[in-house]
Amino acid sequence: MKYSDLEKLFQMLQTEGKASDLQFSDLSGAKGDEKELLSRISQISSLLGCKTDSELEALLSNAYPVSDTLDSVKFDVTGLIRFKQPIREITLGAGSRKKIIIGGEKTMPYFFDAAAPNTARVTMDVFDMPVGLAKSVRANYEDVMEDPAAWAKKAVSEFGADMITIHLVSTDPAIKDTSAREAAKTVENILQAVDVPIVIGGSGNPQKDPEVLEKAAEAAEGERALIASANLSMDYQRVGNAAKKFGHVILAWTQMDINAQKELNRKLFRQCGTDPDGLIMDPTTAALGYGLDYAYSNMERIRMAGLTGDTELAYPLSSGTTNAWGAREAWMITSPQSQDSDWGDREYRGPIWEIITGMTLALAGNDLFMMMHPKAVLFLKEFTEILGNSAPVGFEKMNDDWLTEVF
Repeated sequence: MKYSDLEKLFQMLQTEGKASDLQFSDLSGAKGDEKELLSRISQISSLLGCKTDSELEALLSNAYPVSDTLDSVKFDVTGLIRFKQPIREITLGAGSRKKIIIGGEKTMPYFFDAAAPNTARVTMDVFDMPVGLAKSVRANYEDVMEDPAAWAKKAVSEFGADMITIHLVSTDPAIKDTSAREAAKTVENILQAVDVPIVIGGSGNPQKDPEVLEKAAEAAEGERALIASANLSMDYQRVGNAAKKFGHVILAWTQMDINAQKELNRKLFRQCGTDPDGLIMDPTTAALGYGLDYAYSNMERIRMAGLTGDTELAYPLSSGTTNAWGAREAWMITSPQSQDSDWGDREYRGPIWEIITGMTLALAGNDLFMMMHPKAVLFLKEFTEILGNSAPVGFEKMNDDWLTEVF
């Protein structure tokens, strides 16, 4: 019996003149307290046809079980969401390299119903020639920009890079048109300078990159590098075949199109024979204020599709987070629009732009971040460690009043 049923019954008895001496307010005040409710209703037990109060109490006990103690219930979130398959784990680094594993998630990012076995990783950008960089970025590398190997070594030893991405931009025919053989030599020098896994990127020229990446893959044979990248606008078969032949992982790059990502992945598997554990996806990163919402949505859809059974999309994600520095707000001193408010100090604003871009895509499920600014790298690594349940030093000393805690 529910309270609403008792209310209707009381009103019926009043209508029949059998409860005129009782006030319903006495009853309504007892709502939510079973013992008090029983006490009040016992006053009209005879009107309900019960000979004794005990009969009434027995009648209502099924509807309102009474206990003197609270039940002990353990809060447990495991198994709340059951996805069909995990994201495939991909290993980077072999031979003389330290090994890094990314992927392996069984749920959406930083949900606690299933553990994420592998921490998100950061690979820091290195270029094979001096390039134009934002002032706050360039200040960290001015002493090594003429030497890619020294640049890579500094990124690892001083800035904590998990990996190094070497961009062979000088090979572009419109820049220096450096030969594929010279590019391969640069890769060899990087491998000698650091012992972390490396990402090998071309110049972005679709005609030259296949030759360059093929030669670079050969130079790094046995080191299990990430070859960046294969895309549908180039000879992806040549790049994919080189990655497989020399024991590397291929980066499948598309432009914010989940269907194009499926198509490219499928072609790399079927036409190039890419191993099931030899692919990482880069669905393109748009920076904060320049389409970040689209990048986030696309990554989230890909991750959800992979977890819910799409085997072609159940692979780790990579983000070119350094694209944040292409946003004018990250590097310009002030707005070109005179009516705009002050943008603030760009020495802080730039790294924050990269941080927010990375943080956002971490929440979409990204596994590997290509970054540049050392402070942005440090912040993002701490952020993902905290969300991944690996608390930083000092976190255990946090006050009980966490709402007002200041770090």
